[in-house]
Amino acid sequence: MRKISLFIAMSLDGYIAKPNNDLSFLKLVEKEGEDYGYAEFTSQIDTIIVGRKTYDYVIDEIGGAHYDNGQRDVYVITRTERPQSGRTIFYTGELTELVTRLKSGSGKNIYCDGGAEVINELLKYDLIDDFVISVIPVLLGNGTRLFKDGRPEQELEFITAKAFDTGLTQLHYKFKR
Repeated sequence: MRKISLFIAMSLDGYIAKPNNDLSFLKLVEKEGEDYGYAEFTSQIDTIIVGRKTYDYVIDEIGGAHYDNGQRDVYVITRTERPQSGRTIFYTGELTELVTRLKSGSGKNIYCDGGAEVINELLKYDLIDDFVISVIPVLLGNGTRLFKDGRPEQELEFITAKAFDTGLTQLHYKFKR
């Protein structure tokens, strides 16, 4: 069965974005030639699930090829219907139904790239299998929290922790079943 993985960065105090979806704090750990395992991670996936706000931000900042490279399916979770574009599907249905269908299908693993609403909906139903969380050495004090209140308690199994000279620490856990 395919697994769904979260690969995300957050501030030390648990925020994935500053107010107004500002991700500029990620630049604090940018380093030429260092991708923090992202290329290796994405080589193991063929499907991305992403919230519409995160999708729009990435499209504006990086460009459409970041998600839809012609080799993977992209599901943008949205409330507004839009026509499919390449392999990018704007999905307005039930997220849990989509994930259950994708996980039971064939293919590589599934990458959840956020945002917080999508992540917390998946957590509510124990649908995330793997967590790779990069902690950025900054206290933002405000913004969008990675983990919201109102979820069930979930025990994780530690896999690895890796520290980088930029101050970023990457934590890898899997969901304990």
